[in-house]
Amino acid sequence: MARLAGGGAPAQAGLRRADGATVAAIFTAVLLIVPARLVIKGLPLSLTPANVVSLVAAVLWLCAQLTLTLGAAKGRNPVRTALFAYFTSILATFGYSTWGYLDSDELSLSDHAFVLVIALVGIALVVCDGVTDRRRLDFLMQTLVVGGAVIAVIGAFQFLLSIDLTRYLELPILRYSSEGDSFVLERADLRRVAATTGHPIEFGVLCAMLLPLAAHYAVQARRRGEPVLRWWACTGLIGLGLMFSVSRSAMLSLAAVGTVLFAGWTWRRRLYTLAVAAGFLLLIRITVPGLLGAITGLFSNLGHDESIQYRTHDYAVAAQEIGRHFWLGRGVGTWYAPKHQVFDNQYILSMVETGLLGTLTFAGVFATAFYAALRARHLSIDPDDRDLGLTIAAVLVAPLVGSFTFDLLSFHTATGVSFVLVGAAGALLRAARADRLAPAPSRAGQLAPAQASGPTIEVTR
Repeated sequence: MARLAGGGAPAQAGLRRADGATVAAIFTAVLLIVPARLVIKGLPLSLTPANVVSLVAAVLWLCAQLTLTLGAAKGRNPVRTALFAYFTSILATFGYSTWGYLDSDELSLSDHAFVLVIALVGIALVVCDGVTDRRRLDFLMQTLVVGGAVIAVIGAFQFLLSIDLTRYLELPILRYSSEGDSFVLERADLRRVAATTGHPIEFGVLCAMLLPLAAHYAVQARRRGEPVLRWWACTGLIGLGLMFSVSRSAMLSLAAVGTVLFAGWTWRRRLYTLAVAAGFLLLIRITVPGLLGAITGLFSNLGHDESIQYRTHDYAVAAQEIGRHFWLGRGVGTWYAPKHQVFDNQYILSMVETGLLGTLTFAGVFATAFYAALRARHLSIDPDDRDLGLTIAAVLVAPLVGSFTFDLLSFHTATGVSFVLVGAAGALLRAARADRLAPAPSRAGQLAPAQASGPTIEVTR
């Protein structure tokens, strides 16, 4: 006999039913593998397959919250609270902007953007409340890592061989959106590749988020009794993808992530990482001449970089727009190119579109998830859990830093992964709290007993 608390999955059931990790894993696989510019034909809104999966996830989360038998976690969680605050601010902006006058094109884009917010918040809540145990959280994070390795291979083909494998992923039910269909750009006589994402910057920042997760599972694999080589291979491939993006934003994000990791690591782990990084860079220098020089040139010529000058010339326009609708903004999704100037800064764009409340709650989602992951690390005793808490906290810095250098929410792949990681921080905190309250023998069991409410159910194996 195995016991369930509040309808959760049995700790040692022979056949595990689908949970939030299953839905989120499907979402991440579709999000990463299907090219970002491919949307489903025949829909009134431009929705990618990943958008549809996340909308279904939002409905599933709502249905699960209305019952006590589907295993959804109940009780307080700071990540859920932050997501609710963000959604409430966007809802207020949406109501305010559509109550007044909007041009028909901006009204349509506002409707579309609001649907995408529902999808993002929904997938984050499914991960936060629907991942049933610690092993399922590992399954989801490992799915992210493997997906990152796959798109890194696609990026390597684009960079090294000028072969775009995304052409073979154009399914009949999909069409290209109006964003265009080029996944390769040029910088310093080198290709800048996007793999399946919308832009090389997005691809680079995405790799900066996934690289520490891959390294976590590579380092912990031997202790967990798992094959080591597979995770080191994923780590190396994602590292190559980051380099092939030739992106300043990616390097800044990686530096911010590394700062958090180095602050929490032992000296032995720091020296080991530096040695591996030095060997990796030496290999890049030998095999891809000119790549390191192009990347260092991104920072050595900042005063004369045209891309930086372009990013800063529109601050006066932004200030004027922010002054008109300071608190709630002019409308989510209503500031777009080519009708308006592009702000390569998500915070400025959020101030224009969603006002101060929307901007603060947007940053608050990632800041709260960062706190939740560190809190989970503090509460955990298991070294693997502690390292995962630090790793998730560190990678959540990437969206916060990257939002200064590009408009994050305009790029669906990086944004989707970011919100999955936000939910993962909430699930890990729930795991740590449950472990503190549960007896030691139930360590590998469910996450939710401390939070769940409802009848205890006997299940016959």
